[in-house]
Amino acid sequence: MRVKLRPFLYFFSGAAVAGATFFGVAFREPVKGEAMVEVKEEGRLQYKWYPVEMPRNLSFAGERVPLNKWEVKERMDRELLVNYYLHGSTLYILKLSTRYFPLIEERLKANGVPDDFKYLCVAESSLQHLTSPAGAASFWQFLKGTAPRYGLEVNDEVDERYNVKKATDAACVYFKEAYAKFGSWTAAAASFNCGLAGYEDFASFQGSYNYYDIALPEETARYIFRIIALKTLISEASRYGYIMPSNESYKPYAGRTLIVDTTIKNLSDFAKTNNSNYKILKLYNPWLRARKLTVKPGKAYEIELPPVMTQE
Repeated sequence: MRVKLRPFLYFFSGAAVAGATFFGVAFREPVKGEAMVEVKEEGRLQYKWYPVEMPRNLSFAGERVPLNKWEVKERMDRELLVNYYLHGSTLYILKLSTRYFPLIEERLKANGVPDDFKYLCVAESSLQHLTSPAGAASFWQFLKGTAPRYGLEVNDEVDERYNVKKATDAACVYFKEAYAKFGSWTAAAASFNCGLAGYEDFASFQGSYNYYDIALPEETARYIFRIIALKTLISEASRYGYIMPSNESYKPYAGRTLIVDTTIKNLSDFAKTNNSNYKILKLYNPWLRARKLTVKPGKAYEIELPPVMTQE
């Protein structure tokens, strides 16, 4: 039974203690007379935490998760449990999702890749411009050596792994290549973690390309389950107790696009000339990695800046 989350009162030995919404009690019907919070002798509250409820049906990109298999169900249960209790991280992702999902969704659709792949992006980077110890960068965590193969420019001045639009298009090229090779979107997504060659090696040795039937390294073995757990928690956030008022979510960057086809020797001066500053220029264009931008003949870049504010 699903229990709605709302502010309420707890009663202990006739004493009322004001309570708020607690994630830990969201999916378990209380036993009659059972307290959800225990008051210790010194007056401290001891909350009681319970496992998150497992949905009866789960899927990724339209492909069903075989929860009828006990070990699959347990692996799914693990990722739901672990990710469910990351409250601060999940709420921050929800805030960021309203800024970045519209662009990512648009590029996935334009490239013919299922919408669920946006949650792979969440699993990779939590919608942040992170850099891994191995040097994988930004939302889709492309490695420096791999990025150019998928059309991304990477050098001392430009790193298009940090361009969300272009990096999403590049990721789509990979996903479609992997789907053509392995025959399922689930396998394509899993291979993004261990590589095309890696997934092919594990699959061919074991005689199956079905992700749920293959023994894989720990990280890849958890990868799809983590993506689906994040999909479940984010797409049904309020059901799982994550409340995000619309006025507290982050909005997409409003801006204007400048086409640049000549070298910019000083990006700070360029920003000021265009009614902005270097800090905002870098926020809007994290793919600019130096203080200048060298533009080769025949090349052009799109630089985003906030709208020009008119004074009345």
